[in-house]
Amino acid sequence: MAQTAVPQEYKWWSGGKSPFNVSYGKLMMWYFLMSDAFTFGAFLISYGTIRFSQEYWPNPNHVFNAFPGAGHADLPLAFVSLMTFILIISSVTMVLAVHAGHNMDKKGVQKYMLWTILGGIAFLSCQAWEWTHLLTGYHEVLIDGKLTTLNTTVSHNPWGAHVEYNGQHVGTPGPVAFGGYFFGITGFHGFHVFSGVVINIIMYIMTTKDVFHNRGHYEMIEKAGLYWHFVDLVWVFVFLCFYLI
Repeated sequence: MAQTAVPQEYKWWSGGKSPFNVSYGKLMMWYFLMSDAFTFGAFLISYGTIRFSQEYWPNPNHVFNAFPGAGHADLPLAFVSLMTFILIISSVTMVLAVHAGHNMDKKGVQKYMLWTILGGIAFLSCQAWEWTHLLTGYHEVLIDGKLTTLNTTVSHNPWGAHVEYNGQHVGTPGPVAFGGYFFGITGFHGFHVFSGVVINIIMYIMTTKDVFHNRGHYEMIEKAGLYWHFVDLVWVFVFLCFYLI
């Protein structure tokens, strides 16, 4: 009895059409992002466990209340809101870059990829300022029931193990875990943003050299977009855990 030929689109995956209706590269990117999500999830769950086991935890409205050029103005969460806005806008420009790639619009891909790169650099610059301020800037601590502005250093700070003023212990000390988790997790996320910026720069150069146009598709832009959107999504959870709760 003669066997009936199976159409190519119904064959098991053999380097051609994927049974998942995505290319091999995009599927592997999803696998990578899933594993990376587990890593971030483990970090945040660990943070939450420590956070809610402490009797005292620094108030984000007091820790994150500075803004560049605003002096000692009390602007709770204003700067991190700006950082979040920048990252969201960069995600929008990445969507536009992917859309331009679907339409084989080289100039559109270049334009929106460049804006995405600039957004990532702006976010990293903001994070660098925030870290510098937290380590060496002015902060408010509770002294005799009143918030007092102190010039703190990395060893004497309101979010670390000790708060000292004129050589004496003052205020309510924050647990070491806050600083450790904050710099660890935001630094890990910042590394992902930095990696995304490098990837986007490579994608921009390849686009300029017509690598994707000659291939007849811009799928690599879409893969880079998946990574960039993941980085933006993770920031939402980091923002929630450290800056709002």
